[in-house]
Amino acid sequence: MTDGRRSALRQPGGPFTGRRGGPRGRSAAAVALRLLRPGGVLIITIAAVSYIAAVDPNEQGHYPTCPFLALTGFQCPGCGSMRTIHALAHGHVQDAFALNVLTVAVIPALVFFWSRWALARAKDRPTRTKVAHPAFIWVFFGVILLFWLVRNLPFGSFLAA
Repeated sequence: MTDGRRSALRQPGGPFTGRRGGPRGRSAAAVALRLLRPGGVLIITIAAVSYIAAVDPNEQGHYPTCPFLALTGFQCPGCGSMRTIHALAHGHVQDAFALNVLTVAVIPALVFFWSRWALARAKDRPTRTKVAHPAFIWVFFGVILLFWLVRNLPFGSFLAA
């Protein structure tokens, strides 16, 4: 264009997008496009949980052994997570807590953050959160490291899978 304005077609994200790079508006098509990523994550999660619920991880040969466990003999923070998800999918909450309490504690947080993300995308709002504050991240990883350490010590055998 010769009048000094940028062409709408050359703007980042195209002519029909807002400043956040997604389709604007409240039409069903705009909302559906904004929900593609949260919907994709939901579909993949449902497929993975369904597979874990159908194929018992307690039986040998269905899933690979944890590489950290195979190499060191110690359990990583994720050891027992598939068995925990299998137990939860079958309604065995007490067994799930016994297998990996950290996974059981993190699942509600993941559901909460996914819900906030999907709702923000549906309403075309920013998805920033204060949880990404460095102090929270350090505490979160500190809890994971502490869980990892304690579950492999003799007095922490109650946390072992």
